[in-house]
Amino acid sequence: LLQQLATLAATAWEEVRQSRQKLQAQRQEVAQLQEQLGRARQDGERWASALQRAQREALEREATRGAEQARQQELIRDMKGRLLELLREKDALWQKTEGIDTPMPSPSPRDAGLCARCRKDFRRLSRRYDCRLCQCKVCHACSVDTGKQGRCCLLCYQQRHPQAT
Repeated sequence: LLQQLATLAATAWEEVRQSRQKLQAQRQEVAQLQEQLGRARQDGERWASALQRAQREALEREATRGAEQARQQELIRDMKGRLLELLREKDALWQKTEGIDTPMPSPSPRDAGLCARCRKDFRRLSRRYDCRLCQCKVCHACSVDTGKQGRCCLLCYQQRHPQAT
């Protein structure tokens, strides 16, 4: 009987030892799982903060793009308004100039030595000019300097610029 009890006690101690080993292995496994869970939570927090940052940046970009789009639409609206103004000005100028006939060139004298307007004789000291509009030869007194375009005779200048008379 003692021997049976000793055998049972030995088996019980063996089972206890094995149970303790299993318990120790399970505790180590739980510790490893807790460590993995901690790392997973940290990763989750990092991903959540990265997601929040990306969402914030996306909202800022959207707001900037919306403001830029509104500014471009306003610019387009202003440009269309200016285009309409220019078209109205063009139409008004066209209507003003519609009644103006192009000046008929006055017949130039057959003698190239005389001014087409005053018939003054061109000498060595009196210069002759070609009118840029009617191509007549005119003297200095009968011509007008129009700047970069050149000179033209008084008649052509007065026909083109009636307010100057």
